[in-house]
Amino acid sequence: MSYRLPRSRSLLKILAVAITLFFGYSAFDSAPKTFSQAKVIVKEQIYFDQNKNGAIGTIYCGCDWQWVGKTGGRIDPKVCGYKIRAIPSRGKRTEMEHVVPASWLGKQRQCWKDGGRKNCNQTDPVFNLMEADLHNLTIAIGELNADRSNYRFGELPNAPLQHGQCKSKVDFNKRVFEPRDEAKGIAARINFYMTDRYDLAMSEQQQRLFMFWDKQFPVTAWELKRDRRIAKSMGHSNEFVTGAQRWTLGHENSKKGVMNSVEYSFINKAHSVLQEILDAIQSAASSGETFTLPSSANQ
Repeated sequence: MSYRLPRSRSLLKILAVAITLFFGYSAFDSAPKTFSQAKVIVKEQIYFDQNKNGAIGTIYCGCDWQWVGKTGGRIDPKVCGYKIRAIPSRGKRTEMEHVVPASWLGKQRQCWKDGGRKNCNQTDPVFNLMEADLHNLTIAIGELNADRSNYRFGELPNAPLQHGQCKSKVDFNKRVFEPRDEAKGIAARINFYMTDRYDLAMSEQQQRLFMFWDKQFPVTAWELKRDRRIAKSMGHSNEFVTGAQRWTLGHENSKKGVMNSVEYSFINKAHSVLQEILDAIQSAASSGETFTLPSSANQ
């Protein structure tokens, strides 16, 4: 179809509608699609100024780090009092930590049942979006990332410190990890967000624990700044950080991030079509020629 574009106000209205539609989908499009993309954003846009004398340091131990390579980092254990427990290669480096483990996200997807994380990365774009959600990513010492594994959070009052002066603790037999106090509120609100957005299951015991941590360790200035930085890429905030939502026992999940593959493909295609329409309108407006609707818009 071809159209002769009107001038002045009518043209502006057409452009305004197209731009509104485009940017409505752009929020979806700007979020990282893979964990690899997310790690780069974490370094360059979220934690770029937190590696030296940052607000919190590494999430579970509070160590400074030096950026190394594309997304990695290295700590000096002696400077922050960290003692390597068992994995020297990971005890001196930083890694991107999924506060809600990737396996917890994957278990609700068919791809995980068919072949685990590798299969999900290869076949399920929705899992990749969940895995790349910036709200769920922090910087941790690699060995703590390994020791935490996919253990549930809990409190271990009688457990000894196992990593020097680092206050986080792990019970390998009970499969429980207790983060240091500075990380408990953050961990609670991230768990609220991920559970709500991706319709994950959370036991009553975990709900009560996180509600306690949320109250005992309220949102900090850094957590708010982190949320604002993440929102620029993700297109939305963690509402349990901003205060727009409050978790109560038996919370009903919003499921805002849950999509099936058909829905994901539709949104992706819609964004591409809107981009083509906007480009065609702008081209016709500047040249005075007839505006031709892209063939993709008729499919």
